[in-house]
Amino acid sequence: MKRLLNCSASDFAHMNKQALLQSIRAAEGRTMIAEVMCQTAPLYPGLTNAEYASAFGADMILLNLFDVYEQRVEGLESMEEGEIIHEIKKLIGRPVGINLEPVDDTAEALEILDKLPEGRRATADSLAKAKELGVDFICLTGNPKTGVSNQAIVNSIKAAKDLDLLIIAGKMHGAGVIEDVAAVDTVKGLIGAGCDIVLLPGVGTVPGTTLTKTEKLIEAVHEAGALVLTTIGTSQEGAEKETVQQIALYNKMVGADLHHIGDAGMNGISVPERIMDYSIAIRGKRHTYIRMASSIRR
Repeated sequence: MKRLLNCSASDFAHMNKQALLQSIRAAEGRTMIAEVMCQTAPLYPGLTNAEYASAFGADMILLNLFDVYEQRVEGLESMEEGEIIHEIKKLIGRPVGINLEPVDDTAEALEILDKLPEGRRATADSLAKAKELGVDFICLTGNPKTGVSNQAIVNSIKAAKDLDLLIIAGKMHGAGVIEDVAAVDTVKGLIGAGCDIVLLPGVGTVPGTTLTKTEKLIEAVHEAGALVLTTIGTSQEGAEKETVQQIALYNKMVGADLHHIGDAGMNGISVPERIMDYSIAIRGKRHTYIRMASSIRR
């Protein structure tokens, strides 16, 4: 199995869940996921944010605010029903996933919660629809003010695990619910439910995410046989280059298998240069430039 950082569009086109996982594991902490909003105007007209993020070095694209029943990605017009995910994958030649949000209507909220449409909630029906649409992975997490809880994430993992989709799950921040974002018992519960990749806040992104604490959590995940995605879900994707590079190196130091950069730097996307800066910090210009320059015809 090729390391993910050596894979091209033709490799990704034939990967199932297990092949993608093995490829990520073989890359040894050098896999970059960029999250982009798909229901806001793209950075510049004429392209999707997924294309911009890919051009600046992302290996995988995570679509935020995607509704599986009202399928729309700004920058792609007049798509036939059910074809939009396949079209994005053709355009960028990378694995594509979506966020679905495990809302807990009983959780104690920090603030007034946003009301989510059914197509963005992580239900059995929406998860099955995502599989039908052709996504390569599902991310079960929460945007701000959505009322996503750790227990609701566990329940959604159980609903998704029989769909043969790669499952990423966890919290980047509180998502409107009063509870610890991550603890050893929490991550073990996610893995026990069937999570393939545990999502954790990156070092220095939310209060208390120190090197020591994050390293302990990642050790627990690895001992249980799963992988870790560290995230920037706190708008620091719009910070200065040096801040992003520092977060990147800290996350690699504590053992991250994949690295995520969020969508709130500019118009539904990281500041594009920060994707490149993060990528260079964890794998150098060689692999970053190859990913940026590789044709979708390879």
